[in-house]
Amino acid sequence: MENTLIDSIKDIDKETPCLGIFEKVEDAIESAVKAQKKLISSYKKKDREKFIEKIKSVTLANKEVLAKLVFEETKMGNYEDKILKHELLAKYTPGTEDLTTTAWEGDDGLTIVEMSPYGVIGAITPSTNPTETVICNSIGMIAAGNSVVFNAHPNAKKCVAFAVHMINKVILSCGGPENLVTMVKDPTMESLDIIMKDPNVKLLCGTGGPGLVKAILNSGKKAVCAGAGNPPVIVDDTADIENAAKNIIEGCAFDNNLPCIAEKEVFVFRNVADELIKDMIKNNAMIIGEDCVEKLINLVLEKKDTDSKIEYAINKKWVGKDARLLLSEIGIDAAKDIKCIICEVDANHPFVMTELMMPILPIVRVKNIDEAIECAKKAEQGRKHSAYMYSKDIENLNRFEKEIDTTIFVENSKSFAGVGLGGEGFTTFTIAGPTGEGITSARTFTRQRRCVVVNRDK
Repeated sequence: MENTLIDSIKDIDKETPCLGIFEKVEDAIESAVKAQKKLISSYKKKDREKFIEKIKSVTLANKEVLAKLVFEETKMGNYEDKILKHELLAKYTPGTEDLTTTAWEGDDGLTIVEMSPYGVIGAITPSTNPTETVICNSIGMIAAGNSVVFNAHPNAKKCVAFAVHMINKVILSCGGPENLVTMVKDPTMESLDIIMKDPNVKLLCGTGGPGLVKAILNSGKKAVCAGAGNPPVIVDDTADIENAAKNIIEGCAFDNNLPCIAEKEVFVFRNVADELIKDMIKNNAMIIGEDCVEKLINLVLEKKDTDSKIEYAINKKWVGKDARLLLSEIGIDAAKDIKCIICEVDANHPFVMTELMMPILPIVRVKNIDEAIECAKKAEQGRKHSAYMYSKDIENLNRFEKEIDTTIFVENSKSFAGVGLGGEGFTTFTIAGPTGEGITSARTFTRQRRCVVVNRDK
């Protein structure tokens, strides 16, 4: 299998036909329709289980290849962490075992509620986790009995094409239907519009910023949307500071802060702030002063003047870049082991209020839990995504969990514990905060179907 996959990379380089990849989005949709009908009519649940296991196996076997393709095309993050992300999804993404049937039996007969497929799903993938999202979504969607048409981010279309080809090839190798997973070769906003409007596409699933989420929600179709996050971390004065510092830096620096769940800003009690910063520096962080912070703002953020205030947006050129490269651009020659930039700022600083997706971690000193929670809520901006806290105070932990009300809340560990890495639970790369599905899996991509058998002998 590994040799055929390497051949398929050459195929994509030569722009020869690859499985599931179409010049016209209409053909991608039509093929997905045919594939889904065949999946439901000619294959059983145990067949879908076999497809899923093969997809997981081939992903695990080719995690280095996938990581290399993503890194080379997107120029974001780092190769080693991308390997780990593919390994994580291959091991911990649930398949058909996530689907359950509910039944009621009584004097009036029998009622069964099944988790049924939608049909064809239209899915939009980001450049930050392109192949990870495609493979993770494909596992859940196929397990639920659907086919899927992907509209990839244009900056990651080649690695996504490889993932689509890989999935289809392994399904065909074990007797499955062709084109269960399709994509348009050159994705655009126009191709996305066609997918959203096509009556054969019954469900939309998208990962992206506010503009994409708004477009999907305005489509008039059922939608599962994973939006932006800006996860805050609170460290109170009962916390294991050494553990907090190590985990926060590791989480923030993971894949250069590309994951939406990664730690973005820290609110620490004043009486333990110096200790936390000292331990962060021991864990390969570099602290910069006010002058360098200003230089970094000018480098990685772009000002947007409005009538009422100055707003900031990230300079996409620097998304997912190494900490040492960012430091070099502002005139600092950092040691080779530096993986995160830390700085002290106030609670309203643009680094706090902007999802940077870079290994830059602003730190804000707060006087107590009241101030910490209020600042964290303001920074999270009601996105319902993720939040973290280091504390031994159960009351503080419970209060923050309830008030921040995010989809993921992790206590005393790094962010990726929330999706199965170092914590219990399954993995996903689609965290649907805006539409409320939360941690998505196969069951997310099903609709309930009730079958009622009435006891006529009554």
